[in-house]
Amino acid sequence: MQRKTLFAVSAAVIVAAAAMVPVFWSSNPSMGGVAVAATEAASPTAVSPADLIKRGEYLAHAGDCIACHTVRGGQPYAGGYALPTPFGTLYSPNLTPDKETGLGTWTSDDFYTAMHTGHAKDGSFLYPAFPYTSYTKVTRADTDAIFAYLQSIPPIHRPNTENAMPFPFNIRMSLMGWQIMFLRKGEYQPDNTKSVEWNRGAYLVEGLGHCAMCHTSINPLGGPINGSAFAGGLIPLQNWYAPSLTSDKELGIGDWSVQDLADFMKKGVSSKGAVYGPMSSVVHESLQYLSDDDVRAMAVYLKALPQKDPAPSHLQLEVSDEFGKQLLREGEHVYVAQCATCHQANGAGTPPNYPPLAQNKSIVMDNSFNAIRIVLNGGYPPSTGGNPSPVGMPPFAQALSDREVAAVVTYVRHSWGNNASAVSPQQVSELRSTPMD
Repeated sequence: MQRKTLFAVSAAVIVAAAAMVPVFWSSNPSMGGVAVAATEAASPTAVSPADLIKRGEYLAHAGDCIACHTVRGGQPYAGGYALPTPFGTLYSPNLTPDKETGLGTWTSDDFYTAMHTGHAKDGSFLYPAFPYTSYTKVTRADTDAIFAYLQSIPPIHRPNTENAMPFPFNIRMSLMGWQIMFLRKGEYQPDNTKSVEWNRGAYLVEGLGHCAMCHTSINPLGGPINGSAFAGGLIPLQNWYAPSLTSDKELGIGDWSVQDLADFMKKGVSSKGAVYGPMSSVVHESLQYLSDDDVRAMAVYLKALPQKDPAPSHLQLEVSDEFGKQLLREGEHVYVAQCATCHQANGAGTPPNYPPLAQNKSIVMDNSFNAIRIVLNGGYPPSTGGNPSPVGMPPFAQALSDREVAAVVTYVRHSWGNNASAVSPQQVSELRSTPMD
């Protein structure tokens, strides 16, 4: 990921410019690394070069590096992936060991500095779409392993694409202010009152996983609202809502078991539902490659997160009671004709292939974006080792009008014990024009 920029305007503008919001898209969360309290690696001298590279490959998967640094259909890690932000478009750099266009002249010290402090080899500030606010927690041993792996892959000569950042966001010096406000440097420090497994999970979730980047709301400057950490957040420009990962039983994962959560992350499906939207890429490119122990550790840590109230997100467009009732009636007809075959007349579905809609938190959240996007664009869980032949949901954008989509989503959000607000056709129209990635 990557983000912000500015300098010679006014202090207020500098702060705003420094606000290069974290770019959250289909490549956001990822995990990996060795917790200080649960380190598997011995001192670097005890690790052979081959083992170090292998470890680095694992950690690069854990960090989901390939998702942001690979153009669709392009060479792995060669960069050029467009990262749209509210401040302009960034393009990920070349991470291959090419000496002219990649990291061929970098040292392990340069790489650690970038991961730990958000500064490039030449000292310039990196945009925080590159999640160094999380990566700063990664140990030196793990950053060295990732660097060793990146240096081992074939060099690709691909000049980096120039960022399309308007003034004043194209002035990187402004990021000094952003970093002062939002970057807390330092490797992860274990909590000795917690178990080794909990610490391992905390290290993965908070560090390479950078899960908070999507699952925490951000302020207008692109910084996290820490009081709502992991309580859910809207992904800018994509209009997907990353749900709460806290123990909240109504909005979060309070009623999920550790195994439910571990299956969801590693396989992409569980008894509670299936992965869709931007999270599909995270599971496909990253989480499925983690060991069972690491995924379980993450689940243990997430299950222990305290309940927090989410920050306000995009407001629902109000629908009158009379119009809501009309949409409800119309939506029942659409549901019977288009949805009941798979999701059952009672909304129970047949997990894991056809998720239940009754009491489904992604359906009844105050923010209805996810439900609308899935109806419009379809839902396609990732193909994983634990679920090699996923069952997808077809898109209905071409088959249903804005009003019909609003009606069926309203029906689903208000049936079988669900009690969420109605959805307006205007909201459907807004999301219909939003690209998937």
